[in-house]
Order: sequence, then structure tokens, then C-alpha cells
Amino acid sequence: MKRLGIVALASTLALTACSRLDHVGKAPDFSPAVNNQEHYAMMNPPLPPSILGRRTTEEASLWSRNRQSLLGDRRAMRRGDIMTVVIEIDEEAKIKNETSRSRSGSENLSVPDLLGLPQRINQNLPAGASTDPAVALNSTSSSAGDGSVRRSEELTLRVAATVVDVLPNGVLAIEGSQELRVNFELRELLVSGFVRPEDVSRQNEITYDKIASARVSYGGRGQITDVQQPRYGQQILDVILPF
Repeated sequence: MKRLGIVALASTLALTACSRLDHVGKAPDFSPAVNNQEHYAMMNPPLPPSILGRRTTEEASLWSRNRQSLLGDRRAMRRGDIMTVVIEIDEEAKIKNETSRSRSGSENLSVPDLLGLPQRINQNLPAGASTDPAVALNSTSSSAGDGSVRRSEELTLRVAATVVDVLPNGVLAIEGSQELRVNFELRELLVSGFVRPEDVSRQNEITYDKIASARVSYGGRGQITDVQQPRYGQQILDVILPF
């Protein structure tokens, strides 16, 4: 069992190293634009209503509402259609907490006369010692805490996304990706989520705040990113070491 764990760890490290070796001495490769969800949705569009045996009201109208006409609705509605996702994030959050606590207490117990016992005890005590007061306690404690969090994010992006599926309730599942390579660094933008058709504007655009379960990733890979990331051994030690 231990040997299997070592083999699995070695395989994982080897695969991770291979992902970095693909751009040693050259620019990182683009991800393939085929054999993914977007490509599959475009290559397998849904069947038109006429083939499914459903007649539409457009057939009896003087004005055609198909996408090629002047009055046609060109918004993305079917699997394989493309829409534009507008990502404009300009958020700022400030949190400040301050606590203060103080406590003081004192106890004093004197035994000046208890059946004459203190006088007899004091005679046997060293010079300067006395049972009066018998017990005297003083305590003072205080604590203060101050914490603050400040976060500011600003991001403006536009990316084309493909409708990869139409759910039974009519909601559209979308996925989009965009890659930009500059010299030896590749920037990658990924977006996915669920969209209501009525939220898509007439310009065939939708903002990120109308996307349910939105997943937006903006990162990259290349030589600069490799230098900025700590080595895997260092990351593992940061997790394992308790100090």
C-alpha cells in the first residue's frame, strides 16, 4: 500500500512537471479548440421544429421572425449559439472590528481575633510575619483587539461563450474560453454558468451578474508564471510543517 502511494505521488509530480516542460525554451501551446464542450455543441445543433413535427406561427405570418430576416431575433437560444459575456467587476469591501475588555478584582480577608489563635500563631512566626490579613488577593486583566480587512477588485473583460446545453426548464448552460499569448506568456480566460434566455440583451450580450453559478477564471501559464509560483516541494512543506 505504501508503495502504491509513492508511485501515485511520483506520477502526479511527473505529470505536473510535463505541463511545465511544454514551454521550456518556447512559448506555451494553445489549448486545442476541438474535442471540447463548445466544439461539440456547434457540431451537433438541435433539430429544427419542422423536423420534429412541430409547426411554428412564423409559417402563417407575413413577417418572418427567423434569424436571417430583418425582424429576426438573433439572440443565442439554442445549443451551439454564441453570446457575449461582459465581465465588469469593480468592487470594494471594508471590514473593521475593534474590541476592548477590562476587569479588576480584589479580595482581603483579615483574622484579627479567632479564639485567640492568631495571637498564638503570630508568636511562632518570623519577625514581620502576621496572620492579619490572612489572605489578600488582587487581580487585574485587560485585553484589546483590533482587526480590519480591505479588499478592492477591478476587472473588465469580454468573452464569447457558447450555449452547450438547453436545460428542460429553458435555462441555457454556457461555456466560453479565450487565450491570448504575448511572447512567452499565455493568458487564459474561462467562463461558465447558467443563463435565462430573457436576460440576454438584444445585442446578444449578458453581464456576469445575471449568470447563475458563474465560474470566471482569469490566469495564465508560461515562464513568468512559473517563476512567480513556489516550487512544489516548498508548497508541500508549507502544508506539513507545523511551525
